[in-house]
Amino acid sequence: MKEIHAVIRPQKLPRLREVLRAVPGFPGMTISKAAGCGSTVRHTPNSIKEELTDFTEKLRVEIIAPDELADVLVDHIVQVATTGQTGDGLVWVTEVQRAVFIRKTVSSGSD
Repeated sequence: MKEIHAVIRPQKLPRLREVLRAVPGFPGMTISKAAGCGSTVRHTPNSIKEELTDFTEKLRVEIIAPDELADVLVDHIVQVATTGQTGDGLVWVTEVQRAVFIRKTVSSGSD
């Protein structure tokens, strides 16, 4: 299994959700708010105020997927998230040793 991590622009989420949900076997995703800044090589803040506010809002997408689905999902994420501008985001993939889905089970006895 793989864990796909992506940091994307918030306005890209509706289209990304639509595209990924159309992929057969799509396992679902977790979304969290994130903020970040680019490399200081590209931009150096001129004041302490600018340094403290030099973050842009992003969303972090996390998906646990079977190995055979990971490349397809990454390709879709990159295609949807790309605007051609600096700050489009980042996608990376890591190995998952074990993942267990937690679901409510119905017990036959009383609790």
